[in-house]
Amino acid sequence: MVTFRAEKGFYKKALALAVPIMIQNGITNFVGMLDNIMVGRVGTDPMSGVAIVNELMFVWYLALFGGLSGIGIFTAQFCGKKDHKGVRYTFRLMWMLVIGLVIAGVIVFRLADTPLISLFLHEDGGSGNVAATLQYAEQYLSVMLIGLAPMGVTQIYSVTLKSNGETIAPMAASIAAVGVNLFGNYVLIFGKLGAPQLGVVGAAIATVISRFVEMAILITYVHRNTERYPFIKGAYASPYVPRDLTMNCIRKGTPLLFNETLWSCGMAALTQSYSLRGLSVVAAFNISQTITNVFNVVFICMGSAIGIIIGQELGMGKTEKVREDADRLMVFAVLICLITAAAQFAIAGLFPQIYNTSDEIRHIAAGLIRINALCMPLFSYSNAAYFVIRSGGKTVITFFFDSLYTFILPLPIAFILSRFTGIPILYLYLCVQLTEVVKCIVGGVLVKKGIWINDITQYSA
Repeated sequence: MVTFRAEKGFYKKALALAVPIMIQNGITNFVGMLDNIMVGRVGTDPMSGVAIVNELMFVWYLALFGGLSGIGIFTAQFCGKKDHKGVRYTFRLMWMLVIGLVIAGVIVFRLADTPLISLFLHEDGGSGNVAATLQYAEQYLSVMLIGLAPMGVTQIYSVTLKSNGETIAPMAASIAAVGVNLFGNYVLIFGKLGAPQLGVVGAAIATVISRFVEMAILITYVHRNTERYPFIKGAYASPYVPRDLTMNCIRKGTPLLFNETLWSCGMAALTQSYSLRGLSVVAAFNISQTITNVFNVVFICMGSAIGIIIGQELGMGKTEKVREDADRLMVFAVLICLITAAAQFAIAGLFPQIYNTSDEIRHIAAGLIRINALCMPLFSYSNAAYFVIRSGGKTVITFFFDSLYTFILPLPIAFILSRFTGIPILYLYLCVQLTEVVKCIVGGVLVKKGIWINDITQYSA
């Protein structure tokens, strides 16, 4: 039985961590939504092209997130111990990872752009032109690749700051960046203030500029506050990291890197299965995911806050208290998301009307938004369980919990229903989303067993 009675300030601390992250990600997703709407006003083909590229780059983003999060588990526990040298070491490891991922990402997307994009292009006799969509997607991708490096560096600083409990600075940097992005979109997509009308290329240029702005702000902030963040002193003096810590990070972090990469590949494969219903479905999914991403910020950021709090408690040796706190935080996250889900459901029919597209696409998009809203509490619970398990370094377990589940249950169901039945897209999507019930049951059992309660920060200097 979960009791909500906790020490004074417990929930306040959780919200103090989560809310700035929510604001940061919420604003980012909100401006991304406006970006999407602006491109959507140009037409269905540009909107679908951008959506396909974002789906592909989502795999890279999640690989980045997973790799840095694996190292970030150690960072959070080092912060709990006030071990600044340990934080400095993990900071250097993050740099090594990002350099490798940026190089790999540019090579893959440059060599395989057309084949990857073409996986999502299927005629349906309705809205959309395959050739035009492919052209817009390739134009958009060629510019977006420039933004991989600044995004990676931004995440190094952001993950390290958040592990220190600092969420305001990343939020402020993100707000400034999205302001630049929004202004750039308005000027470059539509050719305002004397600028050329660049359409999807303009949207990509604005995004890349905003990423450089965000990176510059965070770097400046940290290096001007060395007393507050001692880990940065001498961080670039040497690439040295103790071998045992490096190997421990590799052992714990590699499953998480693979997990996020394979999970995002699974999500892309799901989208590809849905795309077999035609370009109208691709456009509708783009519309629904745009608004869903804004609302999903709540449970995603609650998960991040849970991971930080539980990780710091493990680093401080609070093994008796941490189990009860994990239960409280998981239920707290679900209760908050019930309110969010109700709001999303309420606007499901209104949001697609903003787009310059067909009534068929608007109808499908509204249905998808409603399904996402109904299933949000399930995703909130499983996400919270994932972060609790991950906080103790049980990344192999999270790999099976997240990626293996995706490839065993949702993906086969989507594959079979999309290729061997004529089931309408909304019912197909609902069947796939409801498989999250299984994941919630498994996640609850794993958290209750307490196998994640573990201090992983030992190393030899």
